[in-house]
Amino acid sequence: MDANHHVIDPREHINEEPRNDLFDLMNGFFGMLTFMFVIFFGMVIVKFIAG
Repeated sequence: MDANHHVIDPREHINEEPRNDLFDLMNGFFGMLTFMFVIFFGMVIVKFIAG
């Protein structure tokens, strides 16, 4: 009796989705950079209005 007959072979790639990892990395990097620039310039404007 084979005890390992329910083990899934990782080489099968049944549910693997095609993805572009470099595009995902660049998208996340530039998205976060844009968000930080918005926060930075927002705080600069708040400083000029408050001070």
